[in-house]
Order: sequence, then structure tokens, then C-alpha cells
Amino acid sequence: MRIHRSRTAALASVVGFVLALTGCGGGGSGGTGGEPKVPTAGTGTPAASGAPAASGTASATPTAAGPSGTGDPAGATIPTPTGPDGKGKATGGADATTEDAYAYTHPCSARNLTVKVTSPEGFPATVRVVTVTNNGSSTCGLDFHPAVGFSAKGSALGIQATPPEGLGGAPAHPVRPGATTYAAVDLNPSGGGGPVADEINILADPSHMPNADGVSLPLATTGTVAKPRVGLYHFTARDSFDTL
Repeated sequence: MRIHRSRTAALASVVGFVLALTGCGGGGSGGTGGEPKVPTAGTGTPAASGAPAASGTASATPTAAGPSGTGDPAGATIPTPTGPDGKGKATGGADATTEDAYAYTHPCSARNLTVKVTSPEGFPATVRVVTVTNNGSSTCGLDFHPAVGFSAKGSALGIQATPPEGLGGAPAHPVRPGATTYAAVDLNPSGGGGPVADEINILADPSHMPNADGVSLPLATTGTVAKPRVGLYHFTARDSFDTL
């Protein structure tokens, strides 16, 4: 497995946000060592996409105002770019807003995001790709990866996708205005038996967003779910897939 985002181990417990995700309808406030984050509202509406394999799309609308992703917090120290190595940098230029430190202090607001799920060509049949587009006017930050659960006929399956191991440090992935980031999800990496999901439940940023900001999107192509995995947010679907 090749992970593109380097982190220290200081805050490795952030992964706890998704380890107990059970899909829509569950409760929990989320947080390190606390109850799981579970999407409970913001049902997605499928939309026709230019890609024939698109499964659904949604614009999440939060129930409570959160950080807007604009302006610098008082006293914040923003590092200068470290070079075009692609680590922690968004596409479209190198400046302070492309750094993880900026993204961490400017979390995305769900009202500025559009979330979709596709079944892209060139990937295994069990893989879906979550895409998150920043419709806001400034760069904002997302967690390492989305929280992902599954449902069948409107009922949560109680199965959550697990992320790569060994994550640590401040959870921040920068997304420039108008840019899209990707997170690959493998429904059934081992090809084992399990329930068939017809819906995927996504919370784009479990570190900063309430459960009500979660969206539920139909899977145009249903699939058996067994020990699913979710990759890290990345600037291409292929790079995210490589982190599974």
C-alpha cells in the first residue's frame, strides 16, 4: 500500500471518527474516544452526470452554521510552500492556502460542497469513488478521508469502511475553490460474502461536520459489502485508490 500523505503519530486517534460508522439513521457526536459520527440527514438526490457510470450526487446543507473556510484566524501561523512534491498541496498553484496547516484551520463548510459517487472505468468492479467539489470562494480543508457507511432498502447495514492504518497528525486535506478531491471506496476487497448495498452514506469531514451534514446517495450498480475500505482524500482517484 502506498500512502501519499505524511503525518506524525501525535493525533492518530482522529481515525476513531469513522471506525464505528453505521450509515444513516444512527446517533453519536463523534470525536476522539467518543461516540461515532453517523450521517443522519442530507439525503442525496441522484443527478445525471457526464460520466455514464455516475451513481448519485448531493449538495450537503448543514443544519447549523460552521466554519466558513474564509479569513485567517487570529494568531495563525501559515507555513510557506515546501516544494512541488504534491504532499498536502492542492492543484492550481503554490501558496500558503495549499498547505495542510491552512486547511486544518479553515475547515470546509458542508453548504459549499457537492458530493457525488461514481463507478469509474478502469477500476475493480467493487470500487466506487467519492468526489467532493468545493463550490466556495476560498480554499478549505477536509479530514483525511470521508466517513462511509452503507444501506439497503433504506436501512443501515451496520457496516463501515475502514481507512488505511498508521494515520496521525492534524487531519487536513486542502481543496482549492472549484477543485474536486477524490476518495476511493472498495466495497468488497476480498470478494467475500455479505449483504448487498444499494446506497452509500457519506460524511465528507467527520472531524468538523455534524452528523446532519451526511448525505445518502444511491449506488447505480449495487454491490456486496464485506470488510469495505476507504482510501485517503487525494487529488486523483487513482492516487486515492493506491492508498486502500
